[in-house]
Amino acid sequence: MKQALGSIFIAASVVIAAALFSYTYANRHKAEDVIFVTGLGSKDFISDLIVWEGSFSRTSFNLAEASEELNKDREIIKEFLSSKGVPAESIIFSAVNIEKQFDSRYEGERYISIFAGYGLTQRVTIESNEVDKIESVSREVTELINSGIEFYSSEPQYYFTKLAELKIEMIAAATQDAKVRAEQIALNAGGNLGNLRNANMGIFQITAQNSSEDYSWGGTFNTSSKRKTASITMRLEYQVD
Repeated sequence: MKQALGSIFIAASVVIAAALFSYTYANRHKAEDVIFVTGLGSKDFISDLIVWEGSFSRTSFNLAEASEELNKDREIIKEFLSSKGVPAESIIFSAVNIEKQFDSRYEGERYISIFAGYGLTQRVTIESNEVDKIESVSREVTELINSGIEFYSSEPQYYFTKLAELKIEMIAAATQDAKVRAEQIALNAGGNLGNLRNANMGIFQITAQNSSEDYSWGGTFNTSSKRKTASITMRLEYQVD
């Protein structure tokens, strides 16, 4: 009797174990019926904001004289920018930086520093939505140099003020691109695309148009080119029915 009960118990255990194994395998297999796809959204655009900066300086042994000369230069720069159609509210002058300058020379067995005058430097920054106009002005600063001003011009920096809206538009495009890819994969595999299980956004990149500029894992934000290309990726996970 005990032997019969033992046999029944063992048989029942085998059946239950087989059922659990079948259930686990079926669910494991079902869990693996997913598709991972990556979609790309990209768009070319033209910057709508320019920031241009230049600096000018004067040096003199007399601080007051250096300051007076710098003030004259500043007025000439104002007139130059105004003559080019740059509004006064777009022109920002920084505080004057004053630095004592020294020359070093060798005397006897040691170097000595000799006072060489006061160096005064001031920066001027222009921020404007008139990109083409300011871009043109930045190329005409030789007029200031020819007038005797020691003017140094930096390369203009270009920005886009509607990045938030652009990013949303590109996320939608990248998501749609990924979905189309997933539908095609599911169709080729003889299945149907099921529910979206997960979505992850990639890094937002802005590069110069038609350039070989490298992407960065932390995101690239080009400011040296007026014409740019923005791109973003979306990685989606779909269930396959």
